[in-house]
Amino acid sequence: MATPLDTVAWPVRTARLSLRAAAATDVEPTWRYRRLASVNHWITRAPTTVDEYRAAFNHPVRLPKTLVIEHDGEVIGDLMLAVSDAWAQAEVVEHARGVQAELGWALHPDHAGQGYATEAVRELIRICFEDLGLRRVTASCFAANESSWRLMERVGMRREQHTVRESLHRSGVWLDGLCYALLADEWRSRL
Repeated sequence: MATPLDTVAWPVRTARLSLRAAAATDVEPTWRYRRLASVNHWITRAPTTVDEYRAAFNHPVRLPKTLVIEHDGEVIGDLMLAVSDAWAQAEVVEHARGVQAELGWALHPDHAGQGYATEAVRELIRICFEDLGLRRVTASCFAANESSWRLMERVGMRREQHTVRESLHRSGVWLDGLCYALLADEWRSRL
């Protein structure tokens, strides 16, 4: 089944990186960092075995919305781009189909602090607004995940929501959550 990401000419290159659609062969390279405690502490799913991870990674709902970040031919991170419909009243619902996206990311800690995540997410936002013609992007994280929300702010996203103890962490603790967003016209005004 075709997805919005199928309309993009992959790979997409930035000054230092290459972004491309994920493939089943990306299980091992992404498992190398996603299994690390410093990474899986914050991500939605933390499988304990590579086989469990492979099943989740290759799931027909997940794989089509996953991109990988490469630097000099090495996979150093991954991105999620999940295009969805906006809420709309019944009379205009057809105008709200496939107009927004939720973004997500994970980066190998060995490559942190070099601006790669910022470069990749900026390009992902450009893809959303220019290549896919979306009108809005969002991203969420636990409030304690400072590196993630600081990245959202670096790429120009605005904090829209701070929820209080509404997100249950796998540790069993309810944590605060943050939601950020950016509209296409806001992004264009900064160019």
